[in-house]
Amino acid sequence: MSNLEHLSPSPLWQIFGNICAIPHPSKHEQKISLWIQQWAKEKGLAVKEDEVGNLFIKKPATPGMEDRKGVILQAHMDMVPQKNADTEHDFLTDPIRPYIDGEWVKAQGTTLGADNGIGLASALAVLASDDIPHGPLEVLVTIDEEAGMSGAFGLEAGWLEGDILINTDSEQEGEVYMGCAGGVDATATFPLETQPVPQGFESFNLSISGLKGGHSGVDIHTGRANANKLLVRFLLQAAKKFSLQLTELNGGSLRNAIPREANASFVVKSEDVSALKDALADYLSTIKANLSVVEPDIDMTLIQPETFDRMWTQTCQALILTALNGCPNGVMRMSDDIEGVVETSLNMGVLRCKGEKFVALCLIRSLHDDGRIETEEMVQSVFELAGANLEFSGAYPGWKPSTDSQIMRIVRETYQDIFAKLPEIMVIHAGLECGLFKTEYPHLDMVSIGPTIKFPHSPDEKVEIATVAEYWRLLTAVLNNIPIKA
Repeated sequence: MSNLEHLSPSPLWQIFGNICAIPHPSKHEQKISLWIQQWAKEKGLAVKEDEVGNLFIKKPATPGMEDRKGVILQAHMDMVPQKNADTEHDFLTDPIRPYIDGEWVKAQGTTLGADNGIGLASALAVLASDDIPHGPLEVLVTIDEEAGMSGAFGLEAGWLEGDILINTDSEQEGEVYMGCAGGVDATATFPLETQPVPQGFESFNLSISGLKGGHSGVDIHTGRANANKLLVRFLLQAAKKFSLQLTELNGGSLRNAIPREANASFVVKSEDVSALKDALADYLSTIKANLSVVEPDIDMTLIQPETFDRMWTQTCQALILTALNGCPNGVMRMSDDIEGVVETSLNMGVLRCKGEKFVALCLIRSLHDDGRIETEEMVQSVFELAGANLEFSGAYPGWKPSTDSQIMRIVRETYQDIFAKLPEIMVIHAGLECGLFKTEYPHLDMVSIGPTIKFPHSPDEKVEIATVAEYWRLLTAVLNNIPIKA
């Protein structure tokens, strides 16, 4: 179907094709975990699973390399499940359908899972090889990286034996990462107060779609629109001008994905319908003009569904819409230390009506604890003024760069030897698991590398074929250059 096996390096692409065939969204990694364990046993490799579901696979050093420092290749087994509205796909049962499009591999209407499927495939391909020199080798495959990092949080001391960890979850060839942002989830919960819909009101559903979405870390600086924020802005304007009363509001699907779609149900007096439609047309024309470069396919659709019998009270609606409109979103501050890198950001990822409650879920990221805390306090002020209950959870630390990292020097020098140029040494504004690994294994010397993956966490996700081969050359050469253990 996809002809991935014809790409180079063939072992890596063949394994990636197998990964695509097995459903593995976050929180539902059982099938892929069982496949990896069976695969490892068939290769005669030692494999074990910890209490939270992380997998550990060991392979002895190749002859003559037994005295090298131990290396841990690390990847996560879950993927972000996102699809286009017109795509029929069940992420719990259906395989991802990859295909080759020129210089890229994409998926048909869904996320591809190259994040982190390519990294996982590369680690397994090294394990399967009999012609790649390496010292003592371990592969750590974590669960749930995309939806809470519970695998990394649950990693216990005593399982890993290596000295060096190579994270395979970076997404730009030619960049070597030595640090990452930390983050925290912010959940605002409002009580929903409703009342009967009076006579003379008509029911509508309004949706916004066609946005690109993307990774709330690596794409947050691109100016891509947030569907939740755009819809809320219009609803707040319309509620002030017309007799619009909401009955439901939902948007986005993941805290770490820029929302591509959102929808609202509401009622409005019959005499306001014509003016409301004109206001919607004006609003859509305005945002299309303002966002035409970055969001060329944006659209808003108004339909009349079944009749609603209850609506939000004016006070409840005003508090929720005002807070959502006032909540910051996007880049909060660029780094003063690293040119072109976002220091602090916020993504309003999910809006949900849940019974008699309304919930907004945001993800705050920052390279520095104080930047995260400042943004937490700002968000807290907005939502608590509106009467919401705000909780912060799932905080994970950043990965502080180490300027004397031996593995960083090895990767940099190896890259220069292969490609006759130096890579960029970077800090990424996304949550890698490396910071959490340091909690139980403070001695680890870590680095993160990977091929070029564009638009992860969205159905536009794609991986550049040529860079996968380049990443593979670098990874296997670095394994050969690991120094002797003192």
